[in-house]
Amino acid sequence: MSNKIRLAVGLDLGSTNTRMVICVLENDGIRFLGYGEAPSTGWSRGRLNDQEALTESIRFATQEAERRAQVSPEAVVLGIGGPNVSGINSRGLYEFGRKRQIEIDDLRYAVELGAKVRLEDDRLVLQVCPQDFTLDGRAGYRNPRGIACARLEANVHVVTASAQEHQALLAAVHEAHLAAEESVFEAVAGAYASVLPEDRARGVCVVDIGAQSTHIAIYEGDALMLAATLPIAGDHFTRDISYILKANYDDAEHLKREYGWALSGLTSDHSVIELPSPEGRAPREVFRSTLNEILEARAEELLGHVYDEIRRVGMEQSLLEGVVLTGGGALLNGMCDVAERVLNCQVRNGLAIGIEDWPEELDTPIWATAAGLAMYSGRLKLKSEWKRSVGGLSALMR
Repeated sequence: MSNKIRLAVGLDLGSTNTRMVICVLENDGIRFLGYGEAPSTGWSRGRLNDQEALTESIRFATQEAERRAQVSPEAVVLGIGGPNVSGINSRGLYEFGRKRQIEIDDLRYAVELGAKVRLEDDRLVLQVCPQDFTLDGRAGYRNPRGIACARLEANVHVVTASAQEHQALLAAVHEAHLAAEESVFEAVAGAYASVLPEDRARGVCVVDIGAQSTHIAIYEGDALMLAATLPIAGDHFTRDISYILKANYDDAEHLKREYGWALSGLTSDHSVIELPSPEGRAPREVFRSTLNEILEARAEELLGHVYDEIRRVGMEQSLLEGVVLTGGGALLNGMCDVAERVLNCQVRNGLAIGIEDWPEELDTPIWATAAGLAMYSGRLKLKSEWKRSVGGLSALMR
């Protein structure tokens, strides 16, 4: 391959698996080259507690991706999530002193002013996402360049993260001999991969259900209205099964994957499954409906919190494109059905779109975040005008 190729690489640092996607930019499009995956250790309740273990996981995933892609990446865009990530709305006020036409530098400066929020100790700004602009008290302008006014206000959503946690992730990436181009909130990355710009413009909510935390990104008019993290995720489903059915954690995870449904009414009330028993004890049986009732209760709790976040920004009746589920938790049977009932809108699984030669085996919500991170990497290579915004990806879509 030519030395001038532009690689776009995404690195998803999940709490159960580390995933890497390598793509190449060709004619303003993006084409898949290879992927790598390795079990991830070093995490506890969504927080990193063993940096060396994460570094080893990154190395294994990188080696596998390099073998498949036949190229060696030097830099990645990495995803960040967990309970340390949150978003706040802010406003930047820029008064010209006299009425004049707005230039692109004025918009940038107003956004920079909006990004100057007062942060608690150990917090850093991860992303600054412009929403809209207010001109002389008139709100709702998406791109007011060229319009005359004397007072310009930028409404932005600022995504923040723990500085200590972020630095630990960067150090693990650097120890694996990779540079970090950018850090992106995982739900935003999932939206990049699975939601088209025109869908974001009509209102959509992306819910990334990971193993130890759930991430939410809500869009309206292509603007990020809310970034939030919930402390309930796939691990809680498994723990509920383990506690109530008196099974060890691995057996509970197997029961969830093989027999579980998030809606209790979708299986026979008389269907029986055999529970694994410790050595020396007789086999036990339980109605499958009991297992599903456990999962349904936790799913309703999780989605109830999601609905609270949607209502917090007044979007409960404005999600015309519904809710998109990504992450491993989206694979639980019946999850879309119970989500439609609780959230009162259409729900679908998020799959990567817009990447040429995307393999069928990766056509699953689990890989949406890594795909979105690779697309974000490609966007940086194309030197987008708003480097830290979450605007459209039409240049990367075919």
